[in-house]
Amino acid sequence: MVRLFQLIASLVVALLVFASQLFAQDVLTGRVIYEETVKMDIQLPPGMESMKDQFPKSRTTRRMLLVQGEELLMRDAPATETDDEEPGEIEFSSGGATIKMDFAGSRDAVERMRFTSLADGQAVEQRDFMGRAFLITEDIEGPAWKLTSEQSSYEGYMTMKATAVIDSMNVVAWFTPEIPVSGGPDTYGGLPGLILVLDVDDGMRTYAARSIELGVEHSEDEWVRPEKGRKVTRAEYDEIVEEKMKEMGAQRRGGGQFIIRSTNN
Repeated sequence: MVRLFQLIASLVVALLVFASQLFAQDVLTGRVIYEETVKMDIQLPPGMESMKDQFPKSRTTRRMLLVQGEELLMRDAPATETDDEEPGEIEFSSGGATIKMDFAGSRDAVERMRFTSLADGQAVEQRDFMGRAFLITEDIEGPAWKLTSEQSSYEGYMTMKATAVIDSMNVVAWFTPEIPVSGGPDTYGGLPGLILVLDVDDGMRTYAARSIELGVEHSEDEWVRPEKGRKVTRAEYDEIVEEKMKEMGAQRRGGGQFIIRSTNN
C-alpha cells in the first residue's frame, strides 16, 4: 500500500511539473548530446573463436537530439577534435579465413536521422544499410511504460524510472519531468518528460545525455529534415535487413548496425 501511494504521488508530481512547464512557455527549444554505446556480441564460426579478442567489445557514438516545440530531430552529433576516427570496416585474417566487420551508418554514408512530429504522431527516419539509403515513415507507437516510484538526480535534473518490454527486450528509462518533452534518443519517448538515460536489452545498448542546452536556436544547417532514400515502411526495412543478414551469415541484435562477413582465402 505504501509503495502504491509513493508511485501515485510520484506520478502526480511528474504530471504537475510537466504541465506547469509546458504552459509556462510557448515553444521549448533545446539541444541534447547523447552517448550511444552498443556492445558487440560476436558469434564467430567454429575454429575461429580465438579471434574474438581482436574485435572491439563495444562501440560508442555521439548522437544529437534537437527540440523545437513538438518537433524533434535526432541526428549524428558534430565531430569534435577528441573523437576517435569512426571505422567503416575492420578486417582480421586467421587460418586461411578472413573476417570483415562493416559498420553501417559511418560518417561517409547517408547520415542516420529521425524527425518526429509529436503533434501529428508521425516520424520519418533516414537510414543507410550497405550503401543503400532508405526513408522510413511510421506512426509513433509509444511503448507500454510502467512508472516506478524510484527517483534519482542526473545532470542536475530530478529523474524518474520507467520500464517497458519492447520486441522482447527489457528497456529501462530515466526521464525528467523538468524538461516537458515527451521524447528521447532515437525512437524512444512517450513519457511525461525527456529521457536522459536509457538501457536497452540489459545493457546491450545504452544512451546517456552528456550535454543539455535549453533555449537555444537551431541553424538551417543543423535543422535539416530527412529526405534521402527509398521510401519504405518499418516492416519492409526490417525484412530487407534480415534477408541480407541471413545471406551473409550474420545476426542482428537490438538494432545493431554492424555486419560480419567470413570469407576463405
